[in-house]
Amino acid sequence: MKRVVIPELLDTDSGTPADVATALSDLRHINQWFGGIAATQSMVAQVARKLGVSSLSLLEVAAGAGFVPRTVSTRMRQSGVQLEVALLDRAHSHLKNDSKNGTSAVAGDALALPFADGSFDLVSCCLFAHHLEPPEVVQFVNEGLRVCRAAVIINDVVRDPIHLALVYLSLPLYRSHFTHHDAPASVRRAYTIDEMREMLEQTTVARLEIERHLLYRMGAIAWKV
Repeated sequence: MKRVVIPELLDTDSGTPADVATALSDLRHINQWFGGIAATQSMVAQVARKLGVSSLSLLEVAAGAGFVPRTVSTRMRQSGVQLEVALLDRAHSHLKNDSKNGTSAVAGDALALPFADGSFDLVSCCLFAHHLEPPEVVQFVNEGLRVCRAAVIINDVVRDPIHLALVYLSLPLYRSHFTHHDAPASVRRAYTIDEMREMLEQTTVARLEIERHLLYRMGAIAWKV
């Protein structure tokens, strides 16, 4: 299945605030029902085990309202790991800043992260990498490796014709016309695991781990050291 880049409506700043809110709600359901939260939680837990730590700081890039890292943070506390989350997104309107829960949020460029070297233990993204072209994936991961102390983790969908068919079957579950367009577009422009590995090997990564997760998700851990 050839990769086809189709612009996604949620990236275009079109639609009303209500349109955007409904699309983001659908995106939360996609991550909840189809493995997004589980994949990120698995990778964060793996990093915590390998580092032998009980607390981590994490910058979520292209975070939206931060549903995935916030949920992972809540679940990790039950296993004794404290996850301090910060959010970055290109649009202020996508972000939710909740300082009472220790979460900071900032609008910024994922390819030029507005943070000093080694500001966070982890830099993470969920359903973001497929929005980037290969040179941009390399640039983003190199920026993430600069800003992190331990690893960059990438949670994304896998391009596969069966996955595309399943996405079309799932469209009645969603309320947003954005989602009806963007969900299949995401699979068409996503990468295979081999393609992701080839791109990440072009970065400054010290070690690389990529696994296939349930429901056509991939999880990549790009270790800094």
